Amino acid sequence: MNKIGSPNLNRDNVPSIGTLLVCCQGLVVVDTEASSIRLIHSTLQEYLRAHPGVFGSAHATIAETCLSYLNLHEVKALSGIPTHHHTTAPFLEYSSLYWGVHAKRELSDSAKLLALELFDNYNNHISARILLEAQKLYAYYIDFDNLSLFNGLHCASVFGIDEIVVALVEVEGCNINQSDCVGNTPLVWAAFNGHEGVVRILLGRDDVDPNKPDVDLRTPLWLAAVKGDQDVVKILLGRDDINPDRPDRHGNTPLSQAARYGREEVVKMLLEHDGVNPNSRSNGGNTPLWLAASNGHQGVMRILLGQGDETPLWLAACNGDIEVVKMLLRRDDVNPDEADEDGKTPLFWAAGNGHEDVVEILLGRDDVDPDKPDNSGRAPLSCAACNGHEGVVKMLLRRKKVNPDKPDSSGETPLSLAACGSHKCWDVCV
Repeated sequence: MNKIGSPNLNRDNVPSIGTLLVCCQGLVVVDTEASSIRLIHSTLQEYLRAHPGVFGSAHATIAETCLSYLNLHEVKALSGIPTHHHTTAPFLEYSSLYWGVHAKRELSDSAKLLALELFDNYNNHISARILLEAQKLYAYYIDFDNLSLFNGLHCASVFGIDEIVVALVEVEGCNINQSDCVGNTPLVWAAFNGHEGVVRILLGRDDVDPNKPDVDLRTPLWLAAVKGDQDVVKILLGRDDINPDRPDRHGNTPLSQAARYGREEVVKMLLEHDGVNPNSRSNGGNTPLWLAASNGHQGVMRILLGQGDETPLWLAACNGDIEVVKMLLRRDDVNPDEADEDGKTPLFWAAGNGHEDVVEILLGRDDVDPDKPDNSGRAPLSCAACNGHEGVVKMLLRRKKVNPDKPDSSGETPLSLAACGSHKCWDVCV
């Protein structure tokens, strides 16, 4: 077998399958049809996971083996070859995608040196192409004509290997803000993948730009908010020069994306920052609240609407957010006539605040009782009259089911409440 760090492949020293099976003492089998090797039984896999120390420094050894393979002259000669050729060399794909995973878990001095050797010759290395191909789910466009822009620091940031990142940023002439062929800086990669240690290292540099976005104008904070990584978000928000509300190409801010994906803790963190606008709109006109509603994230909606135990529909009706009301009413799990603990329905809230457009929508539904009183016996009409909302009063009076003389528990009717003229007899939402 090849020695760790050997620059050339010794084909005469490759053990046979039979030899490997004997060395494994019958614990593995070869699937000739699938051309793969696997453990003899799933219980063995469970045992090994429960006892990770059985093979000592296994991750470090695998990292060293993968890196030695990638540093072979024969592999370096493959640079620039389209990736479909690596299907005939499955270990090339594994080494490219997972050497860093093993190195992050256990980095030996040998693996560190081998990684730095790989990066010395990383210009258009085929392993860089393979690694980037695997990121296509998140990167809309990869400019393979400029593959050389993806350097060792980008790669180490993708994997989140702190020690190697430290070694690379100390190299003279290192451009810590360089965008690669995907348009990502090292900080973008580290933030997106949730590598807190690397984020701290990069932000510790005076020359780092924490707001530099990718090609779609997504900043490191934007990406961390999408993933819901509270630690990375907290680190980035701790910077005085961070822009917490910078939108992407489509006008979506970090807050709107955290709301879209239901990242409640991140939403709270962003709302505590003075530079965040909770009512920002995307290019399509969508607010964070609308995005939370459209994806059914009621916890986020409560936070955005002021917190509390109220349902999102009550709060949206109370605040007159017509688009959110429409969105919620399209959901099967929303009861448009559900009352809160005080007996107030969404119509009651909307009427009391004079939100005519919301009242109109609710009155257009057969499952909404336009005259349903709260626990004090006061109906929506009384609230609208009391608060001087003439337009809402007219809308309610056109409904046959609404009793214009219905008294509340104190004997007050809509007329008597309107006649008082104070327009302050009911607490409205804020």
